[in-house]
Amino acid sequence: QVQLVEAGGGLVQAGGSLRLSCAASTRAFSGYTMGWFRQAPGKEREFVARIIWSGTMSYYADSVKGRFTISRDNAKNTVYLQMNSLKPEDTALYYCASTRGRIGVRSNEYEYWGQGTQVTVSS
Repeated sequence: QVQLVEAGGGLVQAGGSLRLSCAASTRAFSGYTMGWFRQAPGKEREFVARIIWSGTMSYYADSVKGRFTISRDNAKNTVYLQMNSLKPEDTALYYCASTRGRIGVRSNEYEYWGQGTQVTVSS
């Protein structure tokens, strides 16, 4: 059984936008904090954004603050990442993940992971 499935990645020019989605099973979504991480070739996986169950507390990495917005629809078991003003350095494989914790900025806090969706930003 697949718990998390990302979609929406693709190729976009610098300055453009993409909207990623992550469809989750109830097991991996209900009551969970949801996070987005990304990993570029040869680099360590890094935190991007997270949102708690209630949707009232969202946090972002400094590198994406003001450009990306995380949201969730608890009726649809889905979390989104709206990415605007994309830069070439945003190019990476983007993963969604879920944790029963509330801090959710370290990858080792997360219990479930998707397979990732590729985002490539050209200059």
